[in-house]
Amino acid sequence: MTTTYKSIALRGIAAGGIAGAASALVQLLVTEIPIRAALAVEEAREPAGDGHAHSHGEEELVSRGAQVAGGMLGVVIVGIAVGLVFATAYALSKRWFTDRTPFSRSLAFGVAVFGAVALLPWLKYPANPPAVGDPDTVDYRTALYLGVVVAGLAIVWGASRLAEQLRAQSQPVRVTGVLLAVVAAVAVVLVAFPAPPDTIPADMPVAVLWQFRLSSLAQLATLYVGIGVVFGLLVDPATRRAKAERVTASQTV
Repeated sequence: MTTTYKSIALRGIAAGGIAGAASALVQLLVTEIPIRAALAVEEAREPAGDGHAHSHGEEELVSRGAQVAGGMLGVVIVGIAVGLVFATAYALSKRWFTDRTPFSRSLAFGVAVFGAVALLPWLKYPANPPAVGDPDTVDYRTALYLGVVVAGLAIVWGASRLAEQLRAQSQPVRVTGVLLAVVAAVAVVLVAFPAPPDTIPADMPVAVLWQFRLSSLAQLATLYVGIGVVFGLLVDPATRRAKAERVTASQTV
């Protein structure tokens, strides 16, 4: 039965594995194209003795194909882990929005997580391909990125609490109130956090840069929204069957 945490967790793991595999496929077929183009730009700098050139000794030890395969496997593993966390959070929040179906709750949860963990950080600090970024600012950039992620999760939590407090209001009033609060909070985050510390090198084609950024965002959307969709598809029918069985059992007593 889906009322047990074990059954919910198993469905979360399955959803994470499926969405992770789909995200890995996007990485292979879409994101890998601008990555290879960016690597070509980086390699072209080395003969000129550019101070920004990076050593590719690792690439000689591990082929690009092996790196891609390892990256895809990593995406699947991350998907499984995220799916488990997703299922746990879903189980803990089942008392909220009880008027919605399990599928709609799961889908909304997946979209919210994508917005907090991927879209909001992307708006402030969009992903950059290889050959962009100073290695000396890695720690600073990571701290800024994680700060925006935490802020995004706080916004999602606050929006859910506000929606519950406005539950007695009509749907238009509740949706408008939550939407305005989210927009205001997002605006504060985007203004309060400092600008990205790195500049874009002149030799980096704009088309490659944005192709990488958009494909990276699509890959994350496939993962997080995909988990919400697949988990909902797994949990919704099982929940309905469990409720039907309880109703039948109560009528036969």
